[in-house]
Amino acid sequence: MAPRRRRRPWYRTRAYRLTRTLVVAVALVVGGVWWVGDGEPAGTVASGYVRDDGAASPAPAGAAGAGHGPDAHRGGDARGPRQHRSRVVRPARPAASPAPLPRSRATSLRIPSLDLDAPVVGLRLDRERKLTAPPVDDPKPVGWYTDGPTPGERGTALVVGHRDTRKGPAVFAPLERIRPGARVEARRVDGRTAVYTVDAVRTYAKAQFPDQEVYGDRGRPELRLITCGGAYDRRTGYAANLIAFAHLTAVRGRAGTS
Repeated sequence: MAPRRRRRPWYRTRAYRLTRTLVVAVALVVGGVWWVGDGEPAGTVASGYVRDDGAASPAPAGAAGAGHGPDAHRGGDARGPRQHRSRVVRPARPAASPAPLPRSRATSLRIPSLDLDAPVVGLRLDRERKLTAPPVDDPKPVGWYTDGPTPGERGTALVVGHRDTRKGPAVFAPLERIRPGARVEARRVDGRTAVYTVDAVRTYAKAQFPDQEVYGDRGRPELRLITCGGAYDRRTGYAANLIAFAHLTAVRGRAGTS
């Protein structure tokens, strides 16, 4: 009688070995795909904003390489589409406001964007307690209210200039072209220069002039540039005032260097 053949254990069968090999292969493939695709998609940025030219942009993080430049939808030139290279630009920290300056009289006022550079004369209030204007026979100077803050002092400083005179355009004729962000430089007797940045430009009817909004103290060094505006009538003059609102953003020079 022939001996009975012992049955092979299930974990040593050929079917089991084939099944195990297949499972391991599938696991390796799936794991490899997951590893390659893990993490952030190409072009994303963890923080900050990006733009093709490297400047700050309102585009959210992750838009890098999407093509925000002028050639993004043109298809490129004969050499093929333009290749864009992006780099991270972290949001700039706001610059700290300079400390207010001690009192020192203004000597000149300069607005580079308007190509304006004018001497300063002092102004006071008249008998009706209204701010006077620079001499009408001289279109060149601007008037600084001498009983108010000097350049860079805390409070709201007032500067008045004619738009025109009988002889023609005056010092503040170009003020209607000033825009927010423009720089205004006021030089002082002590040699320092108070640099203001324009925040807003507004026109008010003279009959509805908002004194508190224009003259009010905001608790920091501010500046108002005031001239005539609106419609003109030969009998009554201009119907409105043009006001540029600005605040101190820098101080140049040192005291005693004039």
